[in-house]
Amino acid sequence: MFTGIVEEKGTLKQVKQQGKSLVLSVNASTVLSDVSIGDSISVNGVCLTVTAFDTQSFSVDVMPETFKGTNLKDLSTQAEVNLERAMSAMGRFGGHFVSGHVDAVATIAQTWKDDNAKYIRIKTTPADAKYLVEKGSVTVDGTSLTIFEVFDDGFVISLIPETQARTVLGPKVAGDTVNLEFDVLMKYMERLLTTKAIPEHPNTLTKEKLAEFGF
Repeated sequence: MFTGIVEEKGTLKQVKQQGKSLVLSVNASTVLSDVSIGDSISVNGVCLTVTAFDTQSFSVDVMPETFKGTNLKDLSTQAEVNLERAMSAMGRFGGHFVSGHVDAVATIAQTWKDDNAKYIRIKTTPADAKYLVEKGSVTVDGTSLTIFEVFDDGFVISLIPETQARTVLGPKVAGDTVNLEFDVLMKYMERLLTTKAIPEHPNTLTKEKLAEFGF
């Protein structure tokens, strides 16, 4: 489990492609301070397991399913990536619940500046847009962000200067891809509303019932 608060930007030291899988070696500093074999580290929003490390870098395996469903396959040596260690029970919870399981790869349609903010419009499919709500949360390349506008084919986010500087989203432009993870609560709610009831256990959760309780 992660929070979507990026701890540092790492740099890809080596990318080894083996068919439809990858081995990534990432230069880093902060996330190595207490690393162990088997630890989970979010790399551009993808939860990956540490298989080896030294004082300057760590290595992870990318299996075929992750290769196919994320933009990690498009990265090359020297590319920067967002890094976050799994959340600590003793730490502050500053973002939102992030699993590190990417739901979709989307394309940036437009970027623009307004004073100190950078706005990014991201194009999605209508099927993905249903998980988005204005002022709700979304994870973009592992970064927890607030949604400012929602359309049938996408949404808009805004980056403060700190986020522009500390994440890989700062220099992104139209045409670049990003990994998206939608709020898990939205996905659970959809599952509850669309799953057919078992006769002996009728589904009493309805849109009307949710509205009654303020949802």
